[in-house]
Amino acid sequence: MPSPRVRVPQEPRALAAGLRRLRDGLGVPAEFPTEVLAEAEAAAVAPRLPVRDCTDVAFVTLDPAGSLDLDQAFHLSRTAGGYLFRYAIADVAAFVAPGGRLDAEAHARGETLYAPNHRIGLHPPVLSEGAASLLPDQVRPALVWELALDGSGQTTSARVERGLVRSRAKLDYVSAQAALDAGTAPEQLQLLREIGTLRLQLEAARGGVSLSVPEQEVVATGRDWTLAYRATLPIEDWNAQLSLATGMAAAKLMLDAGTGILRTLPPARDGAIERLRRIAKALGLAWPHSLAYPDFVRGLDASVPAQAAMLNSCTTLFRGAAYAAFTGTPPEQPIHAAIAAPYAHVTAPLRRLVDRYAGEVCAAISAGQPVPDWVVAGLPQLPDVMAESGRRANRFERGTVNLVEALVLSPHLGQEFSGTLIEVEPDDDEGTLQLAVPAVEAKIRGDHLILGSEVRATLVAADLLDGDVEFRVL
Repeated sequence: MPSPRVRVPQEPRALAAGLRRLRDGLGVPAEFPTEVLAEAEAAAVAPRLPVRDCTDVAFVTLDPAGSLDLDQAFHLSRTAGGYLFRYAIADVAAFVAPGGRLDAEAHARGETLYAPNHRIGLHPPVLSEGAASLLPDQVRPALVWELALDGSGQTTSARVERGLVRSRAKLDYVSAQAALDAGTAPEQLQLLREIGTLRLQLEAARGGVSLSVPEQEVVATGRDWTLAYRATLPIEDWNAQLSLATGMAAAKLMLDAGTGILRTLPPARDGAIERLRRIAKALGLAWPHSLAYPDFVRGLDASVPAQAAMLNSCTTLFRGAAYAAFTGTPPEQPIHAAIAAPYAHVTAPLRRLVDRYAGEVCAAISAGQPVPDWVVAGLPQLPDVMAESGRRANRFERGTVNLVEALVLSPHLGQEFSGTLIEVEPDDDEGTLQLAVPAVEAKIRGDHLILGSEVRATLVAADLLDGDVEFRVL
């Protein structure tokens, strides 16, 4: 489920009660308290600045169009043995004092929540969209990672140090992809494609896998909200590889030093792959036993209904991700199974609390200094803080989409629709129906539901208060 990030002046009046009920039920934070805003405004004009000056490096940012909370800026170059990858990450700790009201508010929120008409930030906008954001042509404090890569894209060394940076350009995915496709892209984007492709090959070689499931997103135009499916662009996958490389490097630093916090995902449970093989057979998809799961998934085409249903089923293997904090003894299970390597979140501190802690650990390790006391003291509680905020974020985003689905479909109660069954619970005669137009995934009930089949169904419910949408097979 993607994060809806389109802003509009006003939400549809018909959804007001449902959205208010959703926010209240989940305890979604309201406006920042006055004292938190005051502390943020004071920090914005007086951050703790580093000594090192990296403003000569021509960093650029690459994000969805319209984004202002810019956590990362990259610079790529060739070396005699391969590549040098430099990644500037917004230095939130330069603005947020441990134990202050701003810090306490960030712990209460955990992460930024996204709705179609606004964002509910981890930090006040004066920081997240202003003084701490890596906006173009502004000097900013950052944690500057330097990763040496060999000719295959493999990381051979990594370190991070505080420094002042200045981004040269604010790029967006659609325009950047268009420039690459037209052959007019600058060198930084050409190197991103080159290195990103190499890193994807390394991911495949170590058994990692990324699922390219079409994203259901809320589209807002004026006061009208609707839904659409959006396929990710290749440049988004290449850009994601930069963050993954940094997160893997951070995990290695922390494991070697014996202090840190990892993002983990246990290996698939016994029988999970065999269950997926049975689903593939039911969908009429060939999956030879000689073909490993990652290679099978990479060959699926989300534009084909049966294969889209298969990709949806494969998401079940990614359930169970968690954070594991440690001091001294590393976690028994340090691997993120989808990445097939140890991994840590360090590249989005404007939007996720845990990244500030992990960044501080890595900066101290690279400098040969003790990890700050406030970081060590806070690590044990972080997994629970992030687990709670993650649950709230998922329910908020899913709940918002459910309400928009109900809004889009409510004028059509009793009408027939065609769709694909992308999930089936045969014991309950229940499943999930995917419509192409409008882009809705909704509950369906009926006898003898067959995964991957095309069905005709009647819309029997579309509740604007709780977001319940239901179809029944004809």
